[in-house]
Amino acid sequence: MIGCRKATRTRAAAATIMSLLIAPVHAQIGQNGGAYRGPPVVERPKIDEKAYKAALDRIPDPNKKYDPWGVARPTESAKGAK
Repeated sequence: MIGCRKATRTRAAAATIMSLLIAPVHAQIGQNGGAYRGPPVVERPKIDEKAYKAALDRIPDPNKKYDPWGVARPTESAKGAK
């Protein structure tokens, strides 16, 4: 009699735990049955190559060469002051 109650409690506890673990999975699957359809396809306008090249031609040429480390190291005048 005691063994039967213990087995029933164990089965009930196992069923409760399994139902608690299955509920979030079921919520993630959603309405479509879990089928992944990929990201949505966005229609983008075609690129106008002539307008792109014209815009690149309108960019003026720089007078000085770009120095990405210019702010990290001292300038020429600061080196001579030492």
